[in-house]
Amino acid sequence: MAIMHPHTTLVPGKLELLAGWLPAQPWFSGDPTKLERVAEYRLDDPEGEVGLNGILLTAGDSTVYHVPMTYRNAPLDGGEEFLVGTMEHGVLGKRWASEAIGDPVYRAALAQTIAQGGRGADKLVEDASGNVQPREITVPLRGSGEMDAPVPEMWAAEVTRDGISSVASTGLAKLTVVHVPGAISELGVSVQTLTATWPGQLDPVVIATLV
Repeated sequence: MAIMHPHTTLVPGKLELLAGWLPAQPWFSGDPTKLERVAEYRLDDPEGEVGLNGILLTAGDSTVYHVPMTYRNAPLDGGEEFLVGTMEHGVLGKRWASEAIGDPVYRAALAQTIAQGGRGADKLVEDASGNVQPREITVPLRGSGEMDAPVPEMWAAEVTRDGISSVASTGLAKLTVVHVPGAISELGVSVQTLTATWPGQLDPVVIATLV
């Protein structure tokens, strides 16, 4: 589960941080001055230490971009190339935000969600009094695998990027984050998928694959 803190501050905000990072990404062709959040989802870190967040946003037109990030209380070890920036959280303090495909905790969680038919993390909201309540899931996820299916080890992986996706490969398994949902038209029979819907997108689209 993921606990949200909607009544606290985050400086800079996520979209403000991304506005300076997105133009350098090969899969982004929008206007970074016109970022608008569509919806977000969360995955679970079993240790509860790393925030695993997927943001869906637009940038001046109808194209929806899928931007997963992770949040840590210290820099990602060996992850300088994946750093998006730092933020100051009113409750959690300084947070290092990284491109999620470069974070082994995210890769492990994403691979498990796909391989074992996961649905993402439940969202809980903590109010100003410390009370915790469930929050509506705006991006339902569905992994194509089955419960208790084997999950490939993704801890050590080489990351590459192209015009629509980022790929983490171990030589035995390949995990792909699709940054432009709907851009993949054909998938092999052996490819497992993570699909999502969100407000304005009622038909499930692929946002990640595992093979």
